[in-house]
Amino acid sequence: MSETTNPLVMILNGPNLNLLGLREPHIYGSTTLPEVEKLSRDAAAEVGLDIEFYQSNHEGVLIDHIQDARVRAAGIIINPAGFTSTSIAILDALLASELPVIEVHVSALHRREEFRQLSYVSKAARTVIQGAGPQGYEFALRSMATHLNSK
Repeated sequence: MSETTNPLVMILNGPNLNLLGLREPHIYGSTTLPEVEKLSRDAAAEVGLDIEFYQSNHEGVLIDHIQDARVRAAGIIINPAGFTSTSIAILDALLASELPVIEVHVSALHRREEFRQLSYVSKAARTVIQGAGPQGYEFALRSMATHLNSK
């Protein structure tokens, strides 16, 4: 964690996002997750936020980070990936966090298979950004900064 007094935002990434840039580039593009992290760090610095950036293929690990955010962070940005349409447990953890949540998806869910179009996470999110590619993370950070600065 940084030594500054900037608000902390946790950016959480779900299963298979570690393969970003390699997996189905015709859908997800060629940008890798480390490149998304750098883009996110640069955007966070511009808007006065500190971030912690995590990826896990394990639902429970993501829930542990959400619960940790509840006591340490000012907000959560989450790309739940494959857990989007399956995890009530992640939804429950996000709701219990009582933090502002922004949901991000690299691809446009409404243009994908029908089973991908339902998002449990959206029920906890104040904003959903999808289909903007990796730039969606930057949009999410700018939106989070605006929200946190208006409190």
